[in-house]
Amino acid sequence: MSTKEKFFEHIEKGYITKGDYITMGAGMFQGEAVTNAFVKVPLKTLNRHGLIAGATGTGKTKTLQVISENLSDKGIPVLLMDLKGDLSGIAQPSPGHPKIDERHEKIGLPFKAKGFPVEILSLSEQDGVRLRATVSEFGPVLLSRILDLSVTQEGIVAVVFKYCDDNKLPLLDLKDFKKVLQYATGEGKKEFQDEYGRISTSSTGTILRKIIELEQQGADLFFGEKSFDVDDLVRIDENGRGYINIIRLTDIQDRPKLFSTFMLSLLAEIYATFPEQGDSDRPELILFIDEAHLIFKEASKALLDQIESIVKLIRSKGIGLYFVTQNPTDVPDDVLAQLGLKVQHALRAFTAKDRKAIKLTAENYPDSEFYDTKEVLTSLGIGEALISALDEKGRPTPLAATLLRAPMSRMDVLTDAELKEALSKSKLIKKYNEDIDRESAYEILNEKIEKAEKEAEKEKEQEQKRKTSSRRSSSSRKSTRMNPVVKVLTSATFIRGVLGVLKKVIR
Repeated sequence: MSTKEKFFEHIEKGYITKGDYITMGAGMFQGEAVTNAFVKVPLKTLNRHGLIAGATGTGKTKTLQVISENLSDKGIPVLLMDLKGDLSGIAQPSPGHPKIDERHEKIGLPFKAKGFPVEILSLSEQDGVRLRATVSEFGPVLLSRILDLSVTQEGIVAVVFKYCDDNKLPLLDLKDFKKVLQYATGEGKKEFQDEYGRISTSSTGTILRKIIELEQQGADLFFGEKSFDVDDLVRIDENGRGYINIIRLTDIQDRPKLFSTFMLSLLAEIYATFPEQGDSDRPELILFIDEAHLIFKEASKALLDQIESIVKLIRSKGIGLYFVTQNPTDVPDDVLAQLGLKVQHALRAFTAKDRKAIKLTAENYPDSEFYDTKEVLTSLGIGEALISALDEKGRPTPLAATLLRAPMSRMDVLTDAELKEALSKSKLIKKYNEDIDRESAYEILNEKIEKAEKEAEKEKEQEQKRKTSSRRSSSSRKSTRMNPVVKVLTSATFIRGVLGVLKKVIR
């Protein structure tokens, strides 16, 4: 048996699966694809999370597109973070190309062009289904993590939420939360102190400044109503294909705080909402987080701990998280250790730092008698990647340099007309794009303060009247006492004298 035949057998045995799976492409030996040596990933292990990494221009986005398409075809919904704006073309079929046909002939797979059911979502004012969450749904713990608060400040946030619960004050958006904070150290200071203890003005000032920083990154658009129902992410179309939900994030690349706020909120909501699934044969939902370093870029230690906990726990809900980034070192080690599927595109060794990163990356993959991993990492072409997955029993599959299949959909953005048409077909636009600003903590407290001010003004006026009346009465008595004529006429001497004269006259 030749070495090439041994390699074919090695891949065939290593990637055998009894259940359903998606085919990534064909294994490569000595730089050439081995036809029909299919690299397959079982659906059963896709909720064990994954990583798609590689230098700019090596094909990460197309790999993400390929996996999403195949999941949709299997009836599994997908959520994509589109930071570069080049994923919306999934809605339209590929125009095809001779190079695509040539690639698929090498792989041993027929190529079929088609578009997929897409829902366009938005965190900002861009066109799409608006994603929102209320401050109450976010909760005191998550809000404190995002704001990177101290223990004392976290306690104040918890007190604010408790006060709002006790007094039926809805916390819907950030202006509600700011208003309650201001009230706690202003007009309502005594009320808070009597019920919950003294609240430091300096601490509330710090919290307010951090909220303003969050607002400046666009969070005021995210917090509010109507809250997005995560069950709408797991819709299936009339043909049994899962919807590919694309969140347009091209305008928040320079706002990592908002991005991490949204991501943590979404993951927490999914974890709280979705039922336990255990070891099922297929995932419920797969999330791809493009430019994943933005989540971790400005994350505090507390926030990283929260993300790590969610990554560990959420797979039991049938949710798979896939981080897409340039280098595996962009993802914290504790999170990286949880990732079952690794698709590693080429890395470039231009500097000593690059070479060190390549060495570390190579150590993340199983040893292979067919590859020098460090050498392969720098020699992979566009649309080629090293793959290590988990088999149906959770064991790492053999390392395979893979010629990846091409996307079935278009590899670029929708035109304005196509985007408008896609949005016009959306069933979620009407549900979520109406601006709602119902009475909440901000309005209720303003009304309460206004009422208190009117009562105080009324009390002040009444007090003024009492003082004025008292002064008049006092002035009248004073003037009577000081009048010399009255004094003489009412004196005892005068009265006795008059009585004496009267007595004499009578006699």
